[in-house]
Amino acid sequence: MLTYIEHGQPTDKPGLLIAHGLYGSGRNWGVVAKRLADERKVVAVDMRNHGQSHWFESHTYTDLAEDLAEVIGHLDGPYDVLGHSMGGKAAMTLALTQPDLVNRLIVADIAPVNYSHTQAHYIDAMKAVDLSAIERRSDAKELLAPHVDDPDLVSFFLQSLDVKNRQWLLNLDTLAAEMGHIMSFPDLSGSYEGDALFLTGAESDYVGPEHRETIKGFFPKARFAKIPGAGHWLHAEKPREFEAAVRTWLG
Repeated sequence: MLTYIEHGQPTDKPGLLIAHGLYGSGRNWGVVAKRLADERKVVAVDMRNHGQSHWFESHTYTDLAEDLAEVIGHLDGPYDVLGHSMGGKAAMTLALTQPDLVNRLIVADIAPVNYSHTQAHYIDAMKAVDLSAIERRSDAKELLAPHVDDPDLVSFFLQSLDVKNRQWLLNLDTLAAEMGHIMSFPDLSGSYEGDALFLTGAESDYVGPEHRETIKGFFPKARFAKIPGAGHWLHAEKPREFEAAVRTWLG
């Protein structure tokens, strides 16, 4: 089963499960999770091939949804489910295939569509770092920075570096091989009739007006909100605003 971090205690409100995006981990969500845990239990998972969870050769959204289903079953769900980017696609897949496990759905800056871009160049960047030469995280930062176009992403990627053991806590080979699956969305039918919030960064181009019809087809009760000044990593760029939006909607 996926490794996960628990925050808070069960209350009379539904628990919240958080599924991170590509190259992330449950630890990345610590600030938001801890603050939301004042009203409900919050569980942040490490997705397969990330963090402390097991590595596999397969990384499809069917796989990821089944992983989330196993955790929610173990936690005596259903749970509210929040997913960002890759985690959002996994959460949508879960809601469409096993709706009884998802009380309400929050999708952060992703749509249930195929994307034409790739994130494989970041794998190349991480692989280019000579880990045998690092003694501290700052060493890795100096080596990684020239290969990454966004300084904020350098710090984000380094959260998945085990400095002591000089290894990435990411199954880079599988993620590279499965990038086609990660950028796509499974061919699913039907709809999820529960409440759904699609929360996007106003500066992000991942979810546009052209995606609304597809979203509404799968999630007829979908509601939409934007966080001003935020890009794709909206929870990291605007954590207080993100938390406030989630808290208000769940309330």
